[in-house]
Amino acid sequence: MPKILLVEDNEMNRDMLSRRLQRKGFEVVMAVDGAQGVEMARAQRFDVILMDRSLPVMNGWDASRALKADPLTRAVPIIALTAHAMSGDRERALEAGANDYDTKPIELPRLLAKIEALIAQSPA
Repeated sequence: MPKILLVEDNEMNRDMLSRRLQRKGFEVVMAVDGAQGVEMARAQRFDVILMDRSLPVMNGWDASRALKADPLTRAVPIIALTAHAMSGDRERALEAGANDYDTKPIELPRLLAKIEALIAQSPA
C-alpha cells in the first residue's frame, strides 16, 4: 500500500482528502505545518508528499526546499497543492523542489493520476 504524507493545515481539507485517498487504497499520514511535515518525512518512508503551500511555522515552499536539500528525503516526490492558483505558481513550486503541482479544490481523478505517475517513476 503506497504511503502518502499529507501536509495540510486546514482540518476540513485534511480530513476530506485523507478519507478519499484511503478509500483509493493509500495509507495517509498527516502533518499540520511545514516543520512537522519535514520532521515526519525524515522519520518515516513515504512514496509521495502532498504539500500545501500556505502553512504555519514553515510554509510549503521552504518545507519543499528543505526536503529536497536533505539526502534522506531528496528522492521523495512532492506534489505542491494550492488554493491560490496565480500565474507563475507552478514554476515557483517546481523551483522550490516540487515534482508536480495541483490546485484546490482537489479534483481527485487528476490528483490520483499525478500521484500514480510519480510513484511509477520513483525508484523502489
